[in-house]
Formats: sequence, C-alpha cells, structure tokens
Amino acid sequence: MSKMKKKKRHIGRKILFGVEILVLILLVGVLFLYTQINKRMDRLNFTQAADEQEVQINESVAGSEVLSGYTNIALFGVDKRAEDEGAYGNSDTAIIASINNDTKEVRLVSLYRDTYMRVDEDEYGNGIYNKCNSAYLRGGPMQAVNMINTNMDLDIENYVAVDFSAMATVVDCLGGLDIPMSYEEIEHMNNHCVETSQQTGMDYTPIEKPDPAPEDQSQILGTYHLNGVQVTAYCRIRQTASGDQGRTERQRLVLDLLAEKAKSASLTTLNDIVDQVFPLIQTNFSKSQLIRLGTSILTYSMGENTGFPVDYVMGGDLTVPVTGLDCIIPTTLETNVKYLHEFLFSDEDYQPSETVTIRSDFVVDRTGFGESYVADERKYLLDDGESSEDSSDSSEDTGSYEDSSVESYSYNTEDDSSYDIEEEYY
Repeated sequence: MSKMKKKKRHIGRKILFGVEILVLILLVGVLFLYTQINKRMDRLNFTQAADEQEVQINESVAGSEVLSGYTNIALFGVDKRAEDEGAYGNSDTAIIASINNDTKEVRLVSLYRDTYMRVDEDEYGNGIYNKCNSAYLRGGPMQAVNMINTNMDLDIENYVAVDFSAMATVVDCLGGLDIPMSYEEIEHMNNHCVETSQQTGMDYTPIEKPDPAPEDQSQILGTYHLNGVQVTAYCRIRQTASGDQGRTERQRLVLDLLAEKAKSASLTTLNDIVDQVFPLIQTNFSKSQLIRLGTSILTYSMGENTGFPVDYVMGGDLTVPVTGLDCIIPTTLETNVKYLHEFLFSDEDYQPSETVTIRSDFVVDRTGFGESYVADERKYLLDDGESSEDSSDSSEDTGSYEDSSVESYSYNTEDDSSYDIEEEYY
C-alpha cells in the first residue's frame, strides 16, 4: 500500500484557497460598490430564487435554533473546461461562508475538492458516492448545495458561483501581478497556461526558462510580471515537490498581492472589475437580498478559516471503490461534522444527524478507513491483521450494501489528463 498522508487538525488555521481570492474581493469590496448602483445588477446571472422544495436539508437540522443565528452561503469557483461547453463543470473550489447574525463575524470553510462522499442519487434513490466536486458537474449549483447540506448537516439555501475565468479578468483589470518564481514553477505555469488560455479566450506570453536548467529547480530565479492567465495558471500548480501545500502557499501570495493592489485601485478600475466580472457570476440570491447583504457588508469582520475534512487519509492505493481516484477519505465523516459545527457555531456537544451517521458508516465500510486506523498525527496505517484486500470486502461481511453497483465515466482533471471515475451506489 502506498504511503498514506494525514493532514493535522488546524481548526484555527488561517488558510485561503484558490478562488476565495476572487470571492472575497467580490463579496467584501466590489459587491458593496455594485449594490449602490442597482441597475448594474442586471448584469448578474440570476437564477430562480431559493425554493424550499428544491433545497434539501436533513430533518433534524431544519428549524435548528443554533443555525437560525447564522446565515450560511455556498460559494463555488467553477472549473468549466472549453470542451465541456454547455455542461456545469466541476466546482474547483467550494466554500461555506457562515455569517454570525449577531456579531457579524464571517468564517470560511473550504471543502476539499477530492473528498469522498455522497454526491447524488439515482432514479431508484440509491446513493452515488464520488469526489465531492463532481456534484456540481452532475446537477449544477443546487446539486452541490444539497450535497453539502445533507453530508454536513447544514441549512444553506443560497449560493454564488463564479466562472473560472473571472480570476484572470480581475488580475488583468488590476494591471497584473509581480510574482517571484522558480524554474519548476515557470515550467508548470507555462503548461497550465495553454488550457487556461483556451478556456478563458485570453492571451498570454510564455515565460522563457533559462538554459541550461539550474541544478536546484526549486530555487527562486527572479520576479516576473504575470497577466491574468498566468496568475490563474500559477495558482493551479501542484506538481512540485511541495504538492498541495505549495499550491496553497502560492494562492495566499496571490491573495496578498491582489489585496495590496485593490487597496490602491481607482474607482474607475473597480468599476471595470464590476462590469467585466459580474456577467461571470451566477447566483440564486434575489436583487433585494444582495442589496441587503451589500449595504451591511462593511460591518462584517473576517474570522478564522479552515478546511473540511479536518481529519482524513489520502493516497494513490486506497481500497475499493476509490482505487486510482486519489480521494480524500474523512476519518470519519461523522467526526468531522462534529468538528465543523464546533468551528462554525461553537456547538461543542453537536450530535450529527442519522443521515450523516449512515453515510459515515458507509464510507468506513467501503474504504476500510475509520478512526480505528489512526496511528499518530503524521500518518494512518491499517491495523495489524488487516489488509487492503480485507477492507475491500467489508461490504460482504455486513451484507448491508450487497446490491451496490459501479458506473464509470471520464473527465479531464486539472493536470491535463483523463481518468475513469468510479461511482459507488447503494
């Protein structure tokens, strides 16, 4: 079995991911400006207003006294490839923004895109399990909202979805960014620029790499002025030795640079961002809801941020049915939902719903990974006497999921490759 990785719990960790850069600019800065000029809001892509019959909320969560003190919103950055025009695309970033209605503190939780959970159901009501970002691909923003609600015991009704090209547009409106880069970063950024340019329809000039290549390709070579396509591609790099941690660091750097530029941007520049970016936004907020949000948004304060799940395992040789998907397996979903409600709502005694418990047990049953497999704070190992083979047959031991079936299809990953995705039904 390949070496497994474990993320250490960091409830108070200040992390901002990918498209959060764009979302924060929109919701904290541009949105306030935009709502002062009501007629411009027609440029937003408004969908049908939230309908309680379409929103799925677990029965024990509906009407929760604790959650009633918060406004929870889903924010999506959509990875919609050019060849998939007309399709929903995957949610490259999914963020839960939770606003404390009394204190006006906003906390953000980024849902890791590869998290393995129930994303949909078939025509017979059987659950479909896959990477969570595929929920958006299957049924659009409301499908993704319902996936979040039912797997995490939340009551989200409204969403904001931003097209992937919006980040590039914001960067270009601000005149580009100066970013220090290494040889390997230049190489991978140039590679990502090809697809990013095709997807956005925006141009770029590849950065020339030094010849010969330096012995240490991770060493910073210098500072380079990047346009929107290049910055977006830079934020997608995760092929270096630092992996996802390095990608997060790059995204934080871009956030800092964008924040500095936005502070000194002229009113004309901010208006340009509004005019060009808002057509790339889809939401089921009504105009009146956005106006109320926008006129009070300057009273909000940013609180702590974290990711979901907090405790998980990942690796290339995970057991059936996730072999080859390199999914993130929550250990367990039920435990992580407890962490989530403690973090967002200060509910230290929260008990997850029956729906979450059933789904959590199913994931443990199908993957073989639960709390009993936690060895220490650095890695997860199978218990003595267990093997990946034993774990893959665990459904036969219980008899609970004997009728599960598998559907397979392909889609393009952010690493410019295709692979089969197996969907587990029960």
